[in-house]
Amino acid sequence: MRRKIHIEEALDTLDPDALRTQLETDGCGAIVSFLGITRGTEGDADVYALEFDAWQEHLGEVLHALATQACDRFGTTSVAMAHRTGSVGPGEAIVSIHVASPHRKEAFQACEWLIDELKKQAPLWKREVTSKGSNWKAGLG
Repeated sequence: MRRKIHIEEALDTLDPDALRTQLETDGCGAIVSFLGITRGTEGDADVYALEFDAWQEHLGEVLHALATQACDRFGTTSVAMAHRTGSVGPGEAIVSIHVASPHRKEAFQACEWLIDELKKQAPLWKREVTSKGSNWKAGLG
């Protein structure tokens, strides 16, 4: 079975459907997808945007390493993953992860593991801009 990993660093827009077409699905019985979007509210404040800054020189290699680990750990065939940088407004896509696998259980496990690890390891920082001001959120992702 051929493994394929596709990583995108999305600067202006992120097209989850186009990203999904990058998967290798031969021999697969499942595709599991995660799409993270910007909420329009946080507590009692309106969210105007999330602004993502990244260590660009390392973002792609960290995402690729995570995708490789997910394939090895869960026996999945293919991962296509993208994360936005810059300003992302309410309702817009922030992160998209697609996992193709021979079986659904492993696809779900890999997708969940990928978003959790991306938030822990990817060199991304986010500033929330709201009706009550702006602040950098603690931690990565």
